[in-house]
Amino acid sequence: MTMIPIRDTQRSRRRPVVNWAIILINIAVFAYELTLTDRMLESFIVKWGVIPAVITSPGLFPKEVLAQTSGPVGLFTSLFIHMGWVHMIGNMLYLFIFGDNVEDLLGHGRYLLFYLVSGVFASLAHIMSNPTSTVPTVGASGAIAGVLGAYFVNFPRSRVLALIPVGFFLPMVEVPSIVFLFLWFFTNLLSGVASLGVEAQGGVAWWAHIGGFVVGMFLSIIWRRRRQTVL
Repeated sequence: MTMIPIRDTQRSRRRPVVNWAIILINIAVFAYELTLTDRMLESFIVKWGVIPAVITSPGLFPKEVLAQTSGPVGLFTSLFIHMGWVHMIGNMLYLFIFGDNVEDLLGHGRYLLFYLVSGVFASLAHIMSNPTSTVPTVGASGAIAGVLGAYFVNFPRSRVLALIPVGFFLPMVEVPSIVFLFLWFFTNLLSGVASLGVEAQGGVAWWAHIGGFVVGMFLSIIWRRRRQTVL
């Protein structure tokens, strides 16, 4: 089942300045991508995206090929690059709706670190599932999946207003966030399992979503326990 979130009912106590900044950086990078020719954009994606085989087996590539990539740096830079309007708008919509509450929970600095760490581990999960792939991977969805994992753990009583595409109709329903996010994760998990053993040819990095969500849950649980211990 596909659901498009419109808003949630969980209110924040402080302005999510880091979340806004991340969204603006993603938009700015995408605007830059729009100025590139197809060939320049392809080189840009190869340079700053994550290429699993380059990470796992750099010795297999000539030096001149490796020079065209950013290697491990791509684990960070890839989080701010998107392939098309739907990719970018969809990711930013999820980040806008769910990121403010997680930033409110963690604080500005900790949220930035959480976002980047979730994104890196999400990329590593994708690499583990496709270690020999030479297809560049880009997008913020792995880091955003970490945000969704933290939201799932900490705001289960919140509700999400969502559109459910049914043919030409778009009925709007309000569902508990724990249901919305469980369905999101379960759908990605099914797709991820189905993709195992299939050589990557581009498309959705399902295991980045799964890995990011699990890491986001894990990190937020650790932080909550440490906070309770301090208090």
